[in-house]
Amino acid sequence: MALKSTGTKQVIEEQLSERIQKIEDLMDADCLAYVGPIAFGVDDAIRDAVEEIENKKKKLVFILETSGGFAETTRRIADTVRHHYTTVDFLIPSYAMSAGTILAMAGDAIHMDYYSVLGPIDPQIEGPDGALIPALGYLIRYEDLLAKANDGKITSPEMDILLSFDQGQLYSYEQARDLSRSLLEEWLVKYKFKDWVETETQKTPVTEDMKKARSKEIADRLNNVRRWNSHGIGINMELLRKELNLKIDDFGQVPELSAAIRRYHKLLVDHGARMRHNSIVHTRDAYRPLAVR
Repeated sequence: MALKSTGTKQVIEEQLSERIQKIEDLMDADCLAYVGPIAFGVDDAIRDAVEEIENKKKKLVFILETSGGFAETTRRIADTVRHHYTTVDFLIPSYAMSAGTILAMAGDAIHMDYYSVLGPIDPQIEGPDGALIPALGYLIRYEDLLAKANDGKITSPEMDILLSFDQGQLYSYEQARDLSRSLLEEWLVKYKFKDWVETETQKTPVTEDMKKARSKEIADRLNNVRRWNSHGIGINMELLRKELNLKIDDFGQVPELSAAIRRYHKLLVDHGARMRHNSIVHTRDAYRPLAVR
């Protein structure tokens, strides 16, 4: 049985290699896929995978599916792929939340279809039990209670909650929030807006200050958890285009590419689930399961 299982695993991973190479051919790029949380150690695995890609092209398509994670790890991943490639596009077959959304903003282009979603940029940090927790929810709760206390409208139970907040933890939450915003604003200006030279309607020249203002506006909206109501809410392509005025490339409009992406993504996720791999780095050369939380 073990031999049969091993043989099946090898066949599936060979199929994954063939399917990711099909996407590479259609997009004229190297491809790297990551499925899982953006946790400590993921940056190391992605660095190793990128360094091992032979005969690199100038462009990388980063296929991403994640519930989010740490902003610092996100920065190291972006720095890594940018070190090796002139152009980096992010392709979201299903979802990239929180830190995944920030990472996608380090792309020259973002590829989605009607089913794909990004999320609010609610950074996550490691809680006392080691689990990832969204930082903004805690900050908002603290700020709301503090405002009620300042207005003299806080109840005794609410005051107990307010006093229970750890100031050191709150500071770390604020740092995570500020780092997330600064990364998003920096990457939008540097990469996503690099070819934005004139406004769409009036055709006036776009200045560096205009790019910075637009990136800050997008960061403000994505950082507004009250607007989105939930850390895990999905923001689809239509909303990203209309409400945030972000340019998104719709791979669903290219039938052959869309079919190749869906066939690859389904096999990758299904294989990972069967093997109980909650985190996977995959290139045409290797399938790497990771042991991360």
